[in-house]
Amino acid sequence: MPGLAAAAAAVLLAFGAHAVWPAVPAMSFAVGLGILAANLPGLSAAVTGGLAPGLRFSAKTLMRAGIVLLGARLSLGELAGLGWQALVLTVLLVLAAFAGTYLLARLFRLPGEQPLLLAAGFAICGASAVAAVAAARGSRYRDAAAPVALVTLCGTLAIAVLPALMQPAGLTAQTFGFWVGASVHDVGQVVAAAQTAGPAALAVAVVVKLVRVAMLAPVVAAVTLHGRRARRCTAGNAAGGHAGPRPPVVPLFLAGFLAMVLLRSTGWLPLPVLFVLGILQDLLLAAALFALGASVRLRELAHSSLPALAAALLAWLLVAALGLAAAGLAGV
Repeated sequence: MPGLAAAAAAVLLAFGAHAVWPAVPAMSFAVGLGILAANLPGLSAAVTGGLAPGLRFSAKTLMRAGIVLLGARLSLGELAGLGWQALVLTVLLVLAAFAGTYLLARLFRLPGEQPLLLAAGFAICGASAVAAVAAARGSRYRDAAAPVALVTLCGTLAIAVLPALMQPAGLTAQTFGFWVGASVHDVGQVVAAAQTAGPAALAVAVVVKLVRVAMLAPVVAAVTLHGRRARRCTAGNAAGGHAGPRPPVVPLFLAGFLAMVLLRSTGWLPLPVLFVLGILQDLLLAAALFALGASVRLRELAHSSLPALAAALLAWLLVAALGLAAAGLAGV
């Protein structure tokens, strides 16, 4: 309970700060508050002590619940309305961004599953994708802390940088919206960046972003299957060919995400219910991101994650370049 209460207080502060500075998404504030709590004298001891069980629950269980509700933002009809050419370009963009970020992270010799987590975050939907892949792979929530911090940092930078480049690049509102939706990580960050160019840009940006979010399901299923095969081989070699029980190809939270997409697509959910689900999703994800941020130790990050920072910044530039190219080809 103490950890959950701390997460709830952080959520209130994050949304309060977002109300004062609307250009910065509440999710970014939530991650920042978690990092602050983990590194301030006095609070850091509580984070690793009495608050730890509740924060672990928030980072795992609440994150999975938030990802399930994220499916309520997706409608198959809206995705189809984008047009087949734009859909194909967006899917190819996600695959290229995933592969490029993964290779950059491997080039910088990032440890463990950080390359995979960074690739998911930059290619799909930011911190939510990092947490979804970490949950599917069975990673410790602390392992996802640095990728979450880095993808949040780069997504927040994009809110300022991309609108400043719209006029010098000679982009129309719709093309700019496609670029934002194709290259900015978190849904809230997409809205914050695209709304600077008006409602036409925002409408295109949100739909393109939802196509990227829809890629969460096949990507998580693929990395889960890969992890299952790797564990089966490892366990089989260690046990003389007898592997232990295998995790499901489609984790329960991912099945819930897909079920919410289908339910939203039926049109049975009235707008007030969708509004409430959207608020609940934001609250759950903000609490989970605060907990993930609370596992970031800046001193450790400074000593061990300079290569990760370099890889993340290069990946950010790569995704932005791929998104701009896709926006030019889409012809929206």
